[in-house]
Amino acid sequence: MLKRLAIRNYALIDDLDISFSNELNIMTGETGAGKSIILGALSLILGQRAEGKYFFNQQKKCVIEGIFEVNGFQLEDFFTENDLDYEAETVLRREISSDGKTRAFINDTPVNLNLLKKLSERLIDVHSQHATLEINDEEFQLLVIDTVAENQELLSNYRKTYKLYRTTQSLLRELISQSEQNKAELDYFQFQFDELEKARLAPGEQEELEQEQSELTHAEEIKRSLLISIGILSDNEPSAATQIKEALVSLGGAEKFKPELNKISERLNSALIEIKDLISELEDFEQRSLINESRLEEVNDRLDLLYSLHKKHRVKSDTELIAVQNQFKEKISNILFADEDIEKLKTESDKLLEDMTDLANEISGRRTNAIPKVEAQVMHTLSEIGMPNAVLQILNECLPEGKFDSNGNNQIRFLFSANKGQSPLPMNKVASGGELSRLMLSIKSLVAMHTALPTIIFDEIDTGISGEVALRVGVIMEKLSKNMQVIAITHLPQIASKGNTHYCVYKDETADITNTNIRQLDKEERVMELAKMLSGNNPGESAIQNARELLLKF
Repeated sequence: MLKRLAIRNYALIDDLDISFSNELNIMTGETGAGKSIILGALSLILGQRAEGKYFFNQQKKCVIEGIFEVNGFQLEDFFTENDLDYEAETVLRREISSDGKTRAFINDTPVNLNLLKKLSERLIDVHSQHATLEINDEEFQLLVIDTVAENQELLSNYRKTYKLYRTTQSLLRELISQSEQNKAELDYFQFQFDELEKARLAPGEQEELEQEQSELTHAEEIKRSLLISIGILSDNEPSAATQIKEALVSLGGAEKFKPELNKISERLNSALIEIKDLISELEDFEQRSLINESRLEEVNDRLDLLYSLHKKHRVKSDTELIAVQNQFKEKISNILFADEDIEKLKTESDKLLEDMTDLANEISGRRTNAIPKVEAQVMHTLSEIGMPNAVLQILNECLPEGKFDSNGNNQIRFLFSANKGQSPLPMNKVASGGELSRLMLSIKSLVAMHTALPTIIFDEIDTGISGEVALRVGVIMEKLSKNMQVIAITHLPQIASKGNTHYCVYKDETADITNTNIRQLDKEERVMELAKMLSGNNPGESAIQNARELLLKF
């Protein structure tokens, strides 16, 4: 319920603060006084776009703030899901700078416009004279039936299942398509894998083979170098070993006279031992250094194979080549096991289809049961407001077997006849503006009995009606206000007289500026306002008396 609306710096409004009652609130005023401006300001906290040209003072920002009583309307989950602080009195605020920048808040928490709109849609329904076009929309017609049928929870479960089913079907089609494509490529993948597997790849093999190739290619040169080194150290005369031995003998004679030369003798002796070890190792290398043309050919062939595989698969090492082999192995495995995944997904899809069908059938059945109630109640209300011969016929058409949409497996169509002897047809073909307004009011009053929506606003939906019919429309609004807060903007005194609270919108004009204001009327002020609505700005005694009688009826 909207408790208070504060408007700062919007259009012709400088500063306005309105408190509303929880039943029927009436708003009247001359044409152009600013009633629609107030609704325009309200629309900003309902998530509508803002335009800078509507600023009262371009040097200041525009602030619209609405305080709503939300306790008892099952909104706690909404606040929790969107990480908002839940307050029984929730504040929706919109701030717009003159440069067009806009900010939105829910209980002082910054939010985007989409979230603001989602919450406001659960707080207020604004119905204007132009909204009667909505009644021709099949989505709206279906919403009316589902509201009366209390299908909200079933529809929520159905739509979740429907969405999951469509996602599963899309994934299944993609998986089948990919499987068929992969099966066409299976032979290619298998050939590539077999070729790599046959090559018996091993990490580090290429480096080892390249080293062995180098040794085998230069085996003769290596052998010759080793023999020369051995000869220098041991065979040639004088050899290095022989000369060291002779040096040790000569040094031994000098040690008798200079004992400190003993350390040098020890070092020479160590060098002689090391040279003998080196000679032994070189001889061993020389014996193992064989010129093996057949082995060289094997190594060359193996390296040629590896190099050709590198080039073919565009890699630079045997490690990368092994990775390619594993990729082919994985692709082959995926193809071979794809049928199992497809069957599993088909089973899942079939179960979702079964669940979806059950939910759709239950929803459809509840719609079928609700339709006579809607038809009877709407026609009863229409009779009360001056359309006793009106007929509302609601068609429930099933979709072809196996076909579903986001609303289930059937479609709803409203047909209407306002006059006796006229066959029911779509509303836009048979109903006038006034008839559509009354039809929409009848539907809204029915929906209000089955919904937790706190507030409904009627913006001049009394177009095309007057006299006794207008009085009856006022009675319907009065009844409606017993279940929810109603705010009605009207030009008809018959409707205005039914309000619990009456506000008058007016203009203050000075030489420099025009400002829209609003005030709550007391009993005598209401009498004069109704009298003006009946006969003009200077009402006579009969108009005043008529106004008093209207209020007495209330």
